[in-house]
Amino acid sequence: MANYTYLTQEGYDRIKAELDELKTTGRQEAARAIAEARAQGDLSENAEYDAAKDAQGLLELKINDLETVLSNARIIDESQLDDSKVAILSNVTIKNLKTGKEMTYKLVSESEADPKLMKISVSSPIGQGLLGKVRGDVAKVTTPAGQMEFEVIDISVG
Repeated sequence: MANYTYLTQEGYDRIKAELDELKTTGRQEAARAIAEARAQGDLSENAEYDAAKDAQGLLELKINDLETVLSNARIIDESQLDDSKVAILSNVTIKNLKTGKEMTYKLVSESEADPKLMKISVSSPIGQGLLGKVRGDVAKVTTPAGQMEFEVIDISVG
């Protein structure tokens, strides 16, 4: 059974653009690097050739991974989401009960997660702990830093 990746239209478009770039420019650059290394002579002792072939292999692996993500992608329309409970693409304001600090996160798929932009994966410990909670619920989350408790202050979509 396929594991679906839930994406916003923006996330899908970003991954598609990256894939197109790797398939065109990335493959051309890899082929050029291999050709240049091959031109240097004996392939059995040519470190540049080996490095270029390894880079090509990593490029093809990345292309394959992105194609898999897109083939299993389900695009979610944020306007159709319910803001009564925490779900993927929810903006959740939580309060750390130990420190009293409030923060707002957007729960997204793994491929869209970016902690700098306050986007956390639904499969992360905090994301999993928050899923399904409603305003006022306390989520007990086991993180690498230990047990933490968060109160759900607000849930919004968009």
